[in-house]
Amino acid sequence: MISEQEFSSQLRSAIEQNKITLPTLPEVALKIRDAVETDSSTAQQIADMVTTDAALSARLLQVANSPLYRGRVQIENIQMAVTRLGQKLVRSLVVSLAMKQIFQATSDTLDTRLRAIWEESVQVAAISRALAQTVGLNREQAMLAGLIHNIGSLPILTMADSFPELMSDPKTLDSYVEHLSPDIGKLILQTWGFSEALVKVAENYRNLNYDGGPAADYVDVVQVARLQVVEDAGPEWMLAPAFRKLGLEPEAEVIEIEGVADDVDEVRQILL
Repeated sequence: MISEQEFSSQLRSAIEQNKITLPTLPEVALKIRDAVETDSSTAQQIADMVTTDAALSARLLQVANSPLYRGRVQIENIQMAVTRLGQKLVRSLVVSLAMKQIFQATSDTLDTRLRAIWEESVQVAAISRALAQTVGLNREQAMLAGLIHNIGSLPILTMADSFPELMSDPKTLDSYVEHLSPDIGKLILQTWGFSEALVKVAENYRNLNYDGGPAADYVDVVQVARLQVVEDAGPEWMLAPAFRKLGLEPEAEVIEIEGVADDVDEVRQILL
C-alpha cells in the first residue's frame, strides 16, 4: 500500500509534469464567469455567450421556467432567462453544468466515488444557498461555493484509480482525500481564476479552527451545510466557530427551518 506521504509526493509531481491534468472549465464557462465578475455586462451580452452552447442554453431555459424561478410569463429566449435568473445564478449554473461533465470516470469504482461526491456537493450547495440569506450573503455565490468546495478530490481519486490496493481500501482512501483535497482544491480554483472568497472555501472547508472574522463568510456557510450532509463528521466539529457566526446551535437541523426543505429540494432538482 502506498503511504499518504508518497502518494502526495507523486500526485504533486504528476500535476507539475502535466501527467495528471487539473480539471478545466470550458471556454464559455470562463467567459461568462469573467463577464459576471466585471459587473458591467448586460443580459444581452451574457445571453450571446450562452447561446454558443446548445446544452447550456436548453438548461438555462429549463431552470428559468422551473417552479423555483417561474414567473407569470413563460421564458422563451435566453436573454429573458438571464434577466429573470440574474447573472450570478447564470454563472453558478454554467459552472455546475461544466463540473457535472468533469465528474466523469474511467472505471466503475471511480464512477461510484465521483457520483457520491457530486451528489454530496449538490446537497451542500443547496443548503448553503438557503443558509446564505440568513446572514446577508449572496445566495448564488453560496450555492457555487458549495458546488466547488470538494473539487480537490477529483485529481486525488483519478490518481488513486492507478493503485488497486488503495481503491479497495475505502477507509485509507477517505483519509488521503480528507488530508490532501484542501490544498489541491485551492490550486484548482486559483488555476481557474476564481475569487479569493471561493478559493478560501476549498482550502478551509475541513478546517474546524477556521475563523475569517466576526461576520460569517462562505467558508462558514459551507462548513455548516456540509455538516448537515456528512454523517461521519465527528463531535469535534461542534466546536467550529461557523455555528456561532450563523446564529445556529451545533445540533440544529437546518432542513427543518421553515421553507428550507422545499428550497433545497428545488435546487437539487436543478443541479442534478
